[in-house]
Amino acid sequence: MISSIRYKYLLLLILIVSLSIDAKTIIHAGKLIDGKSDRAQSRMSIVIDGNLIEDVKEGYIPPSDYEEYIDLRNHTVMPGLMDMHVHFGGEYLSKAEAPIKVEREMEAILAAQHALVTFKSGFTTVRQVGDSGLVAISLRDAINAGKVPGPRIFAAGKTIATTGGHADPTNGKALGDYSYPLPEQGVVNGPYEVYTAVRQRYKDGADGIKITVTGGVLSPAKSGDNPQFTQEEVNAVVSAAKDYGMWVAVHAHGAEGMKRAIEAGVDSIEHGTFMDDEAMDLMIENGTYYVPTISAGVFVAEKSKIDNFFPEIIRPKAATVGPQISKTFEKAYKRGVKIAFGTDAGVQKHGTNWKEFVYMVENGMPEMKAIQSATMETAKLLRIDDKLGSIENGKIADLIAVKGNPIDDISILENVELVIKDGIAY
Repeated sequence: MISSIRYKYLLLLILIVSLSIDAKTIIHAGKLIDGKSDRAQSRMSIVIDGNLIEDVKEGYIPPSDYEEYIDLRNHTVMPGLMDMHVHFGGEYLSKAEAPIKVEREMEAILAAQHALVTFKSGFTTVRQVGDSGLVAISLRDAINAGKVPGPRIFAAGKTIATTGGHADPTNGKALGDYSYPLPEQGVVNGPYEVYTAVRQRYKDGADGIKITVTGGVLSPAKSGDNPQFTQEEVNAVVSAAKDYGMWVAVHAHGAEGMKRAIEAGVDSIEHGTFMDDEAMDLMIENGTYYVPTISAGVFVAEKSKIDNFFPEIIRPKAATVGPQISKTFEKAYKRGVKIAFGTDAGVQKHGTNWKEFVYMVENGMPEMKAIQSATMETAKLLRIDDKLGSIENGKIADLIAVKGNPIDDISILENVELVIKDGIAY
């Protein structure tokens, strides 16, 4: 039974939250990075009405006419950040650290924890590109219903692979220890099975499709870059996804696999490690986004130097792929490939997403462009740029604040002091 004091305190908290939701709020921002302009603006006022940005004005509007006032005159205010490549529910552990087994229920619990730490780090929107099933979709629905706090999630459900390919869940198992996975479980061979798998994702409630057109670093297989979908198969993925209004994100390290995917009309290439000039030109021609995940490359390269951290079949791939991602990113940016921010958090720890900004800047992207890659460019990739991605009239009020100016020092994005999502300050 709840004591009378605790009950009154609970009612007070509900009242405070209700007032915050209904109140018209004025924010004074010392600096404003709006997600679109190439320069930061100084001494700005932002008016929020409900969950929408009502007005953005130069100068500090007197706060007396507003129910709520947030003083951020010593801060830089920015749109809520977006990460286009996360995997809530797991983090890579060494062979010594890894538990003998991880039940689906534990994965779901960890996913909620990972979502919260990512949200507190300033990421109000993420794209979950593959998990073991319905974990991210269920978490998305719980967050949208207000049952748990977290970022806005766009989920792909179970990644689709070919037999023995990266994301085939039976890889590394003895023949007698598994039943052959069906298309509904994410393993396909041929265009007909592709349609079955995509339609199952639609039935499951996924927002988009994730496929693995090449080998992967962390698969227990020798090659990390061989093509693993035929042209006909990846064409079928895009065709089926378009029927249901779904985007297609593509794991790809090798150039041949990613060129097949780009020709098919996918929305984004993830990792892109061995992308060649032809692939870059095709991406520019087709408007395909590149999601670099430099953070994951740095992580696997560092861990490859540690004995017994990776199985021996993985270690040489990690040592080679890791450094190459940075080089490819630098070349792709200079060539003019469209870039959207993504980290592959879940390989490395969740909540360290901010490090991607540092790596992007270190590899030649200006600070403002790096921030735009995680705001307006990510919104365009998700096809929600009419609602999110910038601080301007009529957009949803997703904002963050940091002390100092990230244009002078991008690493200050490690310390986000305020997160506002849907007009509610957390």
